[in-house]
Amino acid sequence: MSKELTVAEKLKQLYELQLVDSEVSEIEILKGELPMEVKDLEDEIEGLNTRVGRLSGDVDKINQDVSNHNANIKEAEALIEKYNKQMDNVKNNREYDALSKELELQKLEIQLSEKKIREASKSLEAKQETLKATQERHEGKEKDLEVKKVELEKIIEKTVKAEEKLLRKVEKLRKKIEARLLQAYDKIKTSYRNRLSVVTVQRDSCGGCYNRIPPQVQLEINNRKKIIACEHCGRILVDDLIMSLGKEVPADA
Repeated sequence: MSKELTVAEKLKQLYELQLVDSEVSEIEILKGELPMEVKDLEDEIEGLNTRVGRLSGDVDKINQDVSNHNANIKEAEALIEKYNKQMDNVKNNREYDALSKELELQKLEIQLSEKKIREASKSLEAKQETLKATQERHEGKEKDLEVKKVELEKIIEKTVKAEEKLLRKVEKLRKKIEARLLQAYDKIKTSYRNRLSVVTVQRDSCGGCYNRIPPQVQLEINNRKKIIACEHCGRILVDDLIMSLGKEVPADA
């Protein structure tokens, strides 16, 4: 049967976990916003890829429409040439009127196709400009992503071993701490940006929120007889010598 830990020993365990967790946090700070920036750039590039594909499709469609209109014009011109030759051999007014009508229709067809080509050309120019700008933006983002990835990889390469070692230590320490205290520790840690759950008293103040700690409370903290939380921020308070617990040198040594 394992020996029941004293309050002082439990406090030491919690503070030791806090110290290691803080080292892990320092590595995360070193990485900074890079992981998020890399993810944001990857998402933006994916969106730009979709836009480039859509714009390219629009440009291809407009070019195809222009090609179709040019084909219509050539077909109409061929018919006009055919009808003009037939005009030389008309036998009566009815044939003449019918050919004249066909000639007029083909001329109108050419005018309509030319109008649509002009409109398509304007649209094509605008689409091509947008496509070029989007492609340039895509290239720029790709370069930014490459730089960010290299930067992040260097940091990871530099810290990966240390981080893995610290995380193993965190896991080992967490297994030693009773569930109730660990739950309280985690709850406090997730409540604050600096992720501090256990802090020492510094200059008569809480090391987390910097509010003053009354002398009587400081005395109780130093006695290590019970777990005391800051009345202002709820962080667990320990004295600055807590880590020396169990390492005291006998007076007659």
